[in-house]
Amino acid sequence: MQTRNATPSKEAIALLPEFHRLGLREISLVTTGQQAQEALHTLTQSAAWGFDTESKPTFVKDEVSQGPHIVQLSTDKHAWVFQLLEPDCTATVAQLLAWPGVVKAGFGLGDDRKRILSKLGVEPVGVMDLNHVFLQKGYRKDMGVKGAVAVLFNRRFIKSKKAATSNWANARLSEAQLVYAANDAYAARRVLDALAL
Repeated sequence: MQTRNATPSKEAIALLPEFHRLGLREISLVTTGQQAQEALHTLTQSAAWGFDTESKPTFVKDEVSQGPHIVQLSTDKHAWVFQLLEPDCTATVAQLLAWPGVVKAGFGLGDDRKRILSKLGVEPVGVMDLNHVFLQKGYRKDMGVKGAVAVLFNRRFIKSKKAATSNWANARLSEAQLVYAANDAYAARRVLDALAL
C-alpha cells in the first residue's frame, strides 16, 4: 500500500514566508502576431515552460465558457501572457502549444486542454499536469500550486481571489491580472525544476 504524504494545511502555509514572484519587468503582455512571434523565438530556446490559461468566469447555470481568453507560458526568469484577441497572435499560441520537445508543466490542466482544443483547434503536446506527479509521490490529488510551493520551497504562494475571478476577456488587463496570470505559470516552472524530473 502506498504511503500518503501530508500536505501542509492552509493555516500552516499562511505562516510561511512569501515565495518570490515575477514583477511587471519580468512579464510580457502579448497581444499582436509580431509580439507572439518574438515570444516564440525566445520560448523555443527553453526545454520546459510553466503553463496555464485563464478564462472569463461563467456565473449562469449551463453557460458555456468561451475561454481560454489568455494563455500563460513561463521560463524560469520571464513569463508571457498571451491575449487571444488577434488571429495572428492566437495562431502563434496554437503553434507554441503544439511545439514538440518542450515540457509544458502546470496544475489541474484537464479543463485547459479541452478548452484549447475547442478554441484553438490544437491538442497541446508535452503537457505535464503536476498534480499527477504529486499524486504518484503519495500526496493528495489536488495538491495545487500553493501546496507544491509550500512542500518544495517552504514558502507561501500568494494568489489573489479578486484577480482569479476577474474578467479575463477584457481587452485591457490590469496589472494585478498580469501578475496573477504570469506567476501561476512561473511557479509551475519553478516546481518542475525543483522536482528534477
